[in-house]
Amino acid sequence: MTYSPKRKQPESLRFRAVTPSLTVNDISRSLAWYTKVLGFTVEERYEHEGKLGGASLVAGDLRWFLSQDDFTKGRDRRKGVGMRFLLETVQDIDQLAAAVKTRGGTLAEEVTERSWGTRDFTIIDPDGFRLTITQQQGDEE
Repeated sequence: MTYSPKRKQPESLRFRAVTPSLTVNDISRSLAWYTKVLGFTVEERYEHEGKLGGASLVAGDLRWFLSQDDFTKGRDRRKGVGMRFLLETVQDIDQLAAAVKTRGGTLAEEVTERSWGTRDFTIIDPDGFRLTITQQQGDEE
């Protein structure tokens, strides 16, 4: 028998995952960047009348969506302003950063050891979305 603690009432909100969905200026460019530079894998491509409109990507347990901007809010609309994605891994952060650089990526922040016990680096995607890839110290797999 499995022990299950009694939930507080009223029950609090409970999620199991979050999946970012980013609207991008050039879906082909972004798809290439996420797969070739970062190493995501394409799970599914979404096309309409033969034209790529979006894609779902995976990396480990993480799912990530990209969709082509339809520019109804203007072509010069800035993206990625005021937000950062924190992506946690157990992989060696130095090796990941080196691989990103080898594949043509430019780090916005080099690997840094933080006082709160993580090591991380930051990279910015083609639309200005900031991704900080972080590893807890001692969490190497």
